[in-house]
Amino acid sequence: MQATSLLIRAKARGVMIATAESCTGGLISAAITDVPGSSAIFDRGFVTYTNDAKIKMLGVKPATLDAYGAVSEDVAAEMAAGALAASQADIAVSVTGIAGPGGSEHKPEGLVCFGVATKDRVRTQSHEFGAIGRPQVRAATVAHALDLILFSLDHFPVKN
Repeated sequence: MQATSLLIRAKARGVMIATAESCTGGLISAAITDVPGSSAIFDRGFVTYTNDAKIKMLGVKPATLDAYGAVSEDVAAEMAAGALAASQADIAVSVTGIAGPGGSEHKPEGLVCFGVATKDRVRTQSHEFGAIGRPQVRAATVAHALDLILFSLDHFPVKN
């Protein structure tokens, strides 16, 4: 339902989308491309599970990873900006988090950081889904990422 709505709204605005995924391992891209006709609005997806992949594929700075860790809004921002720069997309969403099991006192299981980049700006936010289980954290992350794209589309001008 979300992905179908995303397709309709992105197509109406002439907007292309890219994803940069860590903890979801491509599930956001899969949710979008499960919808027939998604090639009209989906440019590409980057699955950057390791720090090295984030650096090489998306241009995440090693200094950012060292200072804040892979699960941080700073890294999510650089992932989204990198996906936008390395694609033909108008909006890029990124996710990096701890799906579980595991985590720490400062970065608990279920913590996911999101980034959304457009040519004008990058917005970030974190969400703690809790220790609800790996599949549930990943599913909740996909749903939230799609919501963030839908929100961005509401504020995106229609392209000619």
